[in-house]
Amino acid sequence: MSYRQARYDEPLIFELLGGNDFCPVCDDKVRIPEEMVRQDLCLPDIPEREVVRHYINLSQMNFGVDNGMYPLGSCTMKYNPKYADLLSSLSTVTSVHPYQDEESVQGALQLMRDLEKALCIISGMDAVTLQPAAGAHGEFTGMLIAKAYHAANNQQRDEVIVPDSAHGTNPASAAMAGFTVIEVPSGPDGCIDLEAVKAALSERTAAVMVTNPNTLGLFEKDIADLARLVHSYGALLYYDGANLNAIMGITTPGAMHFDIVHFNLHKTFATPHGGGGPGAGPVGVRMYLEPYLPVPRIISEDGKYRFDYDRKESIGKVRSLYGNFGVLVRAYAYILEQGGDGLKDVSQRAVLNSNYLKSRVVPTYEMPFAQLRKHEFVISAKKLAKEKGVHATDIAKGLLDKGFMTPTIYFPSLVEEALMIEPTETESKETLDRYAQALIDIASADPEQLRTAPHNTAISRVDEVYAAKELILSWRIYQRKKGPGSP
Repeated sequence: MSYRQARYDEPLIFELLGGNDFCPVCDDKVRIPEEMVRQDLCLPDIPEREVVRHYINLSQMNFGVDNGMYPLGSCTMKYNPKYADLLSSLSTVTSVHPYQDEESVQGALQLMRDLEKALCIISGMDAVTLQPAAGAHGEFTGMLIAKAYHAANNQQRDEVIVPDSAHGTNPASAAMAGFTVIEVPSGPDGCIDLEAVKAALSERTAAVMVTNPNTLGLFEKDIADLARLVHSYGALLYYDGANLNAIMGITTPGAMHFDIVHFNLHKTFATPHGGGGPGAGPVGVRMYLEPYLPVPRIISEDGKYRFDYDRKESIGKVRSLYGNFGVLVRAYAYILEQGGDGLKDVSQRAVLNSNYLKSRVVPTYEMPFAQLRKHEFVISAKKLAKEKGVHATDIAKGLLDKGFMTPTIYFPSLVEEALMIEPTETESKETLDRYAQALIDIASADPEQLRTAPHNTAISRVDEVYAAKELILSWRIYQRKKGPGSP
């Protein structure tokens, strides 16, 4: 199959039609401090047809889950059903204001409370907060809960243990919560090394953060022993929900004796994500940690729902208002549509797709550690790099030329030249076969062609180091980079 992405010489919207600014005049007699008065809003004055064409052109120069397979390992970029988008776009959802009187938003409060209950069942936890706005935000919230719990027990615990196979944001979240992070290496089988964890545990350990299945796609076979070990030191066991798509309906973090769990609603439960949002990272806890959850809590009294702020041990608010409501509606709709059996089927299909795709490409690419994986797997381009000078990044760019989104590369760091692939449950066998064939063909392709790929995309290979150092994320930054006299 030949592939060529749309390519337009599309200017920035501010540059269309000469970049005329739209400068509304306000006649209201409002006294604004002179230093705060804006002379214009720097908005382009462009007809509707030009705006529509502009964004349609940009969309055709982009790639997303509606274009095709998006196997970004550890991110669960599954296809998102349109019924969830439709329901979250209803006026009864979009017109709700967070400052409305509780009496007028009983339906919204009931939906949120029912979603909490559903997430409790899925995770095996006793209570859930919907407030965190993203997965890493959920991790941070979980670490604040751990800190509050230990402080309430008059224990000074300032260390958090993170295996090198855990999700990549764990160390940063723990550090932001004020903990010292101790990384422990995996064992030779790619799973947690219990002896390494035991050596790191002490009376200063607040929590151990674990992703299960881990970022290699391996289920931690010693998870029950790990839980007993961690709890014997008085520490808490934290479950990163990044890979929840692999275990729903089969087991739960609660059954594995975790104390705190975060969910990625924007990964597992039907919300498109990427580009900074939207997201939702609810946190579930055991009953003894429920007092520390953020306020407000949603409670039911006399058949009505209300917000309860009277929680003296709470860590307080971790976000403005009450959560990303549109994301919560999508997740609620997805869970209701799937049901318990459907969610189990989701995980079983995700695991099946992962192992099928892995079986197609492993003869061509190296695969460290055990062969049986869960929802994702990690292969290595180490041999290609050594023999042909073709690295993981070249393979990723070559996939773009074949119309496929790249997998996660160079992560986890314990695999050299890593390609981390998660096909999810939503892809067909035909799509998996085409993706496998693309990887196989790339392995025998001309190395020079790969080192300059992609050739068929709207944007050719970029200088990623320069792009990371010279962030131009807004029109104002762009103007400043252009220097004096820029429009």
